[in-house]
Amino acid sequence: MKKVLMLSVALMFVFTLFIASAPPVQAKTTFVTIGTGGITGVYYPTGGAIAKIVNKKKKEYGIRCTVESTGGSVFNVNAIMAGDLEFGVVQSDRQYQAINGEKEWKEKGPQKDLRAVFSIHPESVTLIATVESGIKTIGDLKNKRVNIGNPGSGQLGNSLDALTAAKIDKEKDIKAEQVKAAEAPGLLQDGRIDAFFYTVGHPNGAIKEATAGATKVRFIPITGSGIDDLIKKKPYYAKSVIPAKLYPGAESEKGEDGKAKDVETFGVKATFVTSAKVPENVVYAIAKEVFENFDDFKKLHPAYQVLTKEGMLDGLSAPIHPGAMKYYKEAGLKK
Repeated sequence: MKKVLMLSVALMFVFTLFIASAPPVQAKTTFVTIGTGGITGVYYPTGGAIAKIVNKKKKEYGIRCTVESTGGSVFNVNAIMAGDLEFGVVQSDRQYQAINGEKEWKEKGPQKDLRAVFSIHPESVTLIATVESGIKTIGDLKNKRVNIGNPGSGQLGNSLDALTAAKIDKEKDIKAEQVKAAEAPGLLQDGRIDAFFYTVGHPNGAIKEATAGATKVRFIPITGSGIDDLIKKKPYYAKSVIPAKLYPGAESEKGEDGKAKDVETFGVKATFVTSAKVPENVVYAIAKEVFENFDDFKKLHPAYQVLTKEGMLDGLSAPIHPGAMKYYKEAGLKK
């Protein structure tokens, strides 16, 4: 009996030593994917900027972020709701429409599990036309070949709103194309379209491509009483300005000082969204890292220079995810 007892004690001692010397079990890594947009737009580098900041702390949080180029806002909302993406960059108007069951979500109904995290850069509804086309106002688009944006993109909804506000019928008054924004500059330079819309933060690579070719182009202001009424009617829209100095290759109207005039238009905000089903700790970590590395984040793209922490909580129509709200309360950004 004594021998059995001594053997048991010895075995327990050996087992304890084995457990103590064994390497620690690695915490399970949570993989999350951020849906963005075309690689020439601001959404793709925005997703990359967020992923870069969060991945610096991947050992601490056990979160690994990847970025996916997608068809844009509508695609991102639907993919998040389906569980195919954890996060996405979405125009503020599309966020509003999804949570309220409007436009593309009219048949599906309100996307009740959609959650906001923060808003990012302002995005201007941008209209560019060839000088040769003679287009100088949005009203001049009648009978012209115009790219209005690919199905599933936020810019398609914006361009249709702008056309409707200017009393231009998509079916009757223009020859509409619906290709991705990245393809539009090439079509414009090749003379296959006269103009294109693109809702985007500035400066932007595709817009630079459009203004740097052999075919001379100009920015078209999107203004007028119809646009003013549109802004009053739809809370996610606001007046916007595109700085002319960002695109020296474009032909511009000159002011009294001889300098190129900035282009008046309207726009939305890019927002970062998720699902109610994404764990609180994951959303908390992402919100915390972006806001606590705010100065570094702003340096990652010129479109972010106008950002403020307080402004990043504006333009959100969906409820803020509890994980993000937890951080905002800790940081004193929300009561």
